This record gives sequence, structure tokens and C-alpha cells, in this order.
Amino acid sequence: MTVLCVIGARGGSQGLPGKNIRPLLGKPLIAWSIEQALATPEIDRVVVSTDSESIAEVARAAGADVPFLRPADLAGPAVGKFQVWQHAIKACAAHFGEDYECMVDLDCTSPLRDVADISAAVALYREQRPSGVDAVFSICPARKNPYFNLVEPDETGALRMSKSLGDTILRRQDAPPVFEHVASIYVLAPEYLRTANHLLDGHAVGIDIGAAKSFDIDSEFDFQLVEFLLRQKTEGHRP
Repeated sequence: MTVLCVIGARGGSQGLPGKNIRPLLGKPLIAWSIEQALATPEIDRVVVSTDSESIAEVARAAGADVPFLRPADLAGPAVGKFQVWQHAIKACAAHFGEDYECMVDLDCTSPLRDVADISAAVALYREQRPSGVDAVFSICPARKNPYFNLVEPDETGALRMSKSLGDTILRRQDAPPVFEHVASIYVLAPEYLRTANHLLDGHAVGIDIGAAKSFDIDSEFDFQLVEFLLRQKTEGHRP
């Protein structure tokens, strides 16, 4: 069966308008993810899900299929990824007449990933799917730990540790490991997409792609940071 890759790109970004097709080191931001998907041997079809004709035009020029435009009710800022995925896999199956082994989602605001990371995520999905895993998604070690240096106010307003095991943890190394959900790579079972409502409804496991590749673009500062890191990477000076 086919491995489908869907790259979502909404036209109405609020944090950084036009970011999905903004030039990044000489090519539109979305083109980085499309090229990575096309270079991943496990992926058979690359589709962009967008509500924007401008993004669709750029996506097609970069080599992706855009067989439909996303409905308006799935293009607002309050719409979750999972619902967009559900629409995309259903629309692709109907348009292409295909069944899918899995669906890969690449977030177009996270161009720092490597093709090898995508391949590894698909391999982990294939390895663990027989034991009941529904999804694999990218993670990295959390930069802050709720057992050590994340605090929140209690009912009186006094700051307390966000999570506690009883004794106060005085060294970062003694805190339980926690991970950031990195919006970069997702591999999902079609059956799970049809029946669940959220990424974490079922059995999802993480694949660590490392902190250096785990930045995404939501603001002008993010864009400048990712641009710097991507330049270092493409010039052979990996952070």
C-alpha cells in the first residue's frame, strides 16, 4: 500500500502572515518540506493541504500534488491538526483511488529536520504497528523540566513546582526525563485517523530528533533563528 505524505499550509497565518511561502535561503518555506518528502524513499505520494491558491501554486511548482483545496471550515486558526489530517486522507483516498499503509505529516514550519529523520519515523511505525502503536511523532528532550525548573501558582498565588515527587529535586540530572512535542514529523495509522479525535487518544510513541532540529516558525524571531540554523546546516556547520 501507498505511504502518503501530507503537508498542511494554511493561508491565514496570524503570527507571521505569509510565512508558508516566504523565501527562506532562496526558496519558499514550504518547498523545504516538499523537497524533503520527495527525497524520502519510503514516501510514495506528496500532497499539500491548503485553503490558499497562492500556496497551492508554489507547492505544485516545488513538486507536490494539490488535488483539492481545504474547506473553509478547516482553515481557521482554531482548527486542530487532527481534523485536517482526517479530511486530507479521506480526500486523497477518494481522489487517487488508493489505500494507505500510513500517513506522514510534515509541518512546513519545521525545515530543520533531515530526510533520515523521516525515514526513521516510518521505520519505527512499521516496527511497532503490529504491537498496537497508532502514531509516531517527533520529540526532543525538554529544555525546561516541570520537576525542576517549571513553576506555577497555587491557590494563594505562591509559586510551587509544576510537578513533584515529594522531595524537592535540587539537580537537573535527578529530575525524571520529559520531552517536548516537536511539531515536525508525524506518522499515523489510517484506521486511527478514522476513529480517534486527537493525536494522544491512542497509543502514540515519540522519536527523538534532537533539540537542534526542533525549532519551528511562529514569529519573526523564530524565522530569523531557523534561517540562521538552516544556513549553518547547509554550509556544513551543524549546531
